[in-house]
Amino acid sequence: MTWQSPARLWLLLGVAALVVGYVVIQRRQSRYAVRFTNLRLLDRVAPQRPAWRRHVPAGLFLAMLALLVVGFARPNAEVRVPRERATVMVAVDVSTSMLAGDVDPDRLTAAKEAARRFVDGLPDEFNVGLVAFAGSAAVLVPPSTDRDALHEGIERLAEGITGVQGTAIGEAISTSLGAVKSLDAKAAKDPPPARIIVLSDGANTSGMDPMEAAGQAVAAKVPVHTISFGTPSGSVDRGGRAIQVPVDGQTLKAVADETGGGFHEASTSEELRAVYEDIGTSVGYRKERQDISARFIGLGLVFAMGAAAGSLRWFSRLP
Repeated sequence: MTWQSPARLWLLLGVAALVVGYVVIQRRQSRYAVRFTNLRLLDRVAPQRPAWRRHVPAGLFLAMLALLVVGFARPNAEVRVPRERATVMVAVDVSTSMLAGDVDPDRLTAAKEAARRFVDGLPDEFNVGLVAFAGSAAVLVPPSTDRDALHEGIERLAEGITGVQGTAIGEAISTSLGAVKSLDAKAAKDPPPARIIVLSDGANTSGMDPMEAAGQAVAAKVPVHTISFGTPSGSVDRGGRAIQVPVDGQTLKAVADETGGGFHEASTSEELRAVYEDIGTSVGYRKERQDISARFIGLGLVFAMGAAAGSLRWFSRLP
C-alpha cells in the first residue's frame, strides 16, 4: 500500500493523544471513587455504570477517527480489474479417450461439469466461447456474454460431435484464435485481451502441429493455458475389449510453456475444479493502482454509527 498524501498520517498522533487522555481520565475517576468513603452516598450520586460497555462508544469513536485519518491520507493499492472486451476461449477434447472411466463418472462428463463451474465464476462482462475438438476442431459457441448459450454448448459436448476421431490440439488452438479475432468489428485491427484454455488427455495425433499453433498464439499475444486430464490407468471399452488410453501431457506442457500460459495436471474431478479456479483468478484481469480511501472512510462511518448506537442504547436518559 502506498499513500498520495503520507504527511497527513501525522494526524494519527492526535488520535493517539486522545487515547492517552481517555485512559488518564478513566484512571483518575477510579482513584476518586476509591477515596470516596461514604459508599451509600456514592451509589446515589454516581450510580453503577456498565463496566466494559461504557468504553465501547469511546473505542469505536477513536477507531473511526483513525480510519478517517488513514482515508484522508489517500491510500493506494494494487487491485485486479477486469479487462475491457476480455475474451476466454475454452477448448474441450471430445475424442473417444475422453470416455475413460478412470475419472468418475468419465473424463468428458467431469470436464463438462468443471467447465460449467468455471464459466459461471467469471465476471458477467467477460466474453466466453467454446470449442470442441477431436480429429478436427469446431466452434460450438462464439465468444459472447450469453451464459445460457454457453451452458447449452457445454451440454452438447459429446464424443463424435466434430465428426472426425483423433486429438487435434493444434487445430483447437488455431480455431480458438480465429474465434477471438472475430469477436467484433474492431477485433481484426484491435484484438481483445484473450486467453485460451485447452483441456485434453492425450498427445496430438492429427491436424496442425501444436507448436505451429502455439507460434500463432504468441504472435497474437494470447497465452494458452493447458490442462492434462486423466490418469495413467485410463481405458475405454470397445466391443467388450478394454483399450488403454493413458493420459499424456507432454504436448500440452510444451504449448503452455511456449505461449506463456500455465500447464496443469488433474486426475480427479476435484482437482480439475481446483485447476479451473486457479486459472480463473488470472485470466482476463489486469492490475492497476487505485485510490482505496473510500474503504477506510466507509468503515469509519460504520464505527461512528456504532458509537452513536452504543451511547443511545446504554447511556441515554429519558427527560
